[in-house]
Amino acid sequence: MEFLSQLIISLSFIACGIVLLVVGADALVSGASRIARRFGIPPLIIGLTIVAIGTGMPEITVSTTAALGGRTELALGNVVGSNIFNVLLILGLAALIVPLSVQVSLIRQEVPVMVGLSLLLLALVLDGALSGLEAGLLLTLGLGYLVLLVVQARRAVRTGPAVALDLPDPGGWLARVPAPLLIALGLVGLVGGAQLLVHGASAIALSLGIGELVVGLTVVAIGTSLPEVAASVAAALRGERDLAIGNAVGSNIFNIALCLGLAGLVAPDGLLAPTQLIAFDLRVMVVVAVALLPLIFTDYELSRLEGVVLLLWCAVYLTWTVLGATAHPLSEPFSHVALFGLFPATVVFLVATVVLALRARK
Repeated sequence: MEFLSQLIISLSFIACGIVLLVVGADALVSGASRIARRFGIPPLIIGLTIVAIGTGMPEITVSTTAALGGRTELALGNVVGSNIFNVLLILGLAALIVPLSVQVSLIRQEVPVMVGLSLLLLALVLDGALSGLEAGLLLTLGLGYLVLLVVQARRAVRTGPAVALDLPDPGGWLARVPAPLLIALGLVGLVGGAQLLVHGASAIALSLGIGELVVGLTVVAIGTSLPEVAASVAAALRGERDLAIGNAVGSNIFNIALCLGLAGLVAPDGLLAPTQLIAFDLRVMVVVAVALLPLIFTDYELSRLEGVVLLLWCAVYLTWTVLGATAHPLSEPFSHVALFGLFPATVVFLVATVVLALRARK
């Protein structure tokens, strides 16, 4: 009975933390956007910087808080899990609502940058840790990429107003609160929510006897991805199909560069990477990032069928992780089915879609 009550309390901490993170990120983005508009900053630049980073603030605050407390497995698991779910869950759901159109720049720049950073992160932690110097490199690359986006956005604004992103004014209580107070409330919500989420996740890991890495890869990762889920699904419902996929890809880039960069710098001894993370989850993150290229290459869109494939692999990854963490008897046969059945079938599907797309263009 005591175990059940402790579990309920921990889940309550996680639920309250997620709510505070989502509301805090929304308030921070709304307040910052209003101030930026007041100073005449173009909407496109606001969308590429404030909104893009704002939706990633839950991951940043949770991983930084976990790193400061020495919970490096939770910090790394949060980012790796979020990046996996951003592609499999968020884009799968959004594509199921409506096929997502893809801009050429996404294929030429954003997705290759995401793939490159994913490969770089894997290479940096192969020795078992992400050091402060390596975290500084990621942070520098992230800030450099942010500057590049601003330069490109300013150039786009000068060439024509039609490319500007029209961000709607916030409604409800957000519209009635002064912008500086919104920013302050957003920061308080993010920090408080991160503390509650990290505490609840650590308590669950301790009570169930599973590692913080698994909790970070699943519960925490999905929880901190909720702003991206909301933003991408809402964009798909509004018909803004390019924004839905751009938000998920941009969040993955900032998760690796800014989130792990900051977390690695504040961690006392760097971020220690468990063997399981290096051998499995990080490689899954890289494979998922690489697989997105052939998917969006076909007709420059992510179709409903491809969305179903992404959601299928989301379920497979979650099941695989949970079975492995609990040492379930089905863990080994399930992994064999996934590796030697579903994975080859998915590769054949990807190759076929690319070949058909190339033939159609000829």
